[in-house]
Amino acid sequence: MEDTDSQALRPEDVRVIPEDWMAPLPPATMFAEGQPLEVDVGCGKGRFLLARAAAHPAVSFLGIERQLVRVRKVAKKAARAGLRNVRVLRCESSYAIAYLIGAPCVSTYYIFFPDPWPKKRHHKRRLFTPSFLDALAATLVPAGRVHIATDHMNYFEQILQLLRNDARFREIPPFVPREQERTDFELIFLNNEARIGRCSFQRSDD
Repeated sequence: MEDTDSQALRPEDVRVIPEDWMAPLPPATMFAEGQPLEVDVGCGKGRFLLARAAAHPAVSFLGIERQLVRVRKVAKKAARAGLRNVRVLRCESSYAIAYLIGAPCVSTYYIFFPDPWPKKRHHKRRLFTPSFLDALAATLVPAGRVHIATDHMNYFEQILQLLRNDARFREIPPFVPREQERTDFELIFLNNEARIGRCSFQRSDD
């Protein structure tokens, strides 16, 4: 997809750098108004984010990534492809969702292969906690969705239990990405014939 606007998209146009790190970022300051907002949590090198955004130009996509080198690469790729519906934020994911994303404005979260912190003494560092579910529920629009994938089955069971025991969410059929949307991590795991756990949940407003 090539940029057809008179002014070419630049990587700095794709980057989101908040003026106030304690205040929510209104989607209208980043994207065209009226478009649904989907968030790729830990977007990595951007393979899923960019493919998804190219296939859905009427949807706004925000990628959140902690590593600067990855953020820069994703911004360059998005600018080169002319993807004006993509923005990338360098931030720790739980902080971004709890403090920088307005409530409620997200139609879909994609959380693929979060760090499992496999050692027991490090489990407290895992992304999925009760407070993280609070942030997800607060920022999702009614009937908003969360799609999750991980190759770490112990962590997968923990995530499932957390969400199934939370009345704010109801389980729905798992989201499976198209071939071109598979993340770099997923491609590695599939090549190694690793088992991948997938689940999806919808915000329940009953």
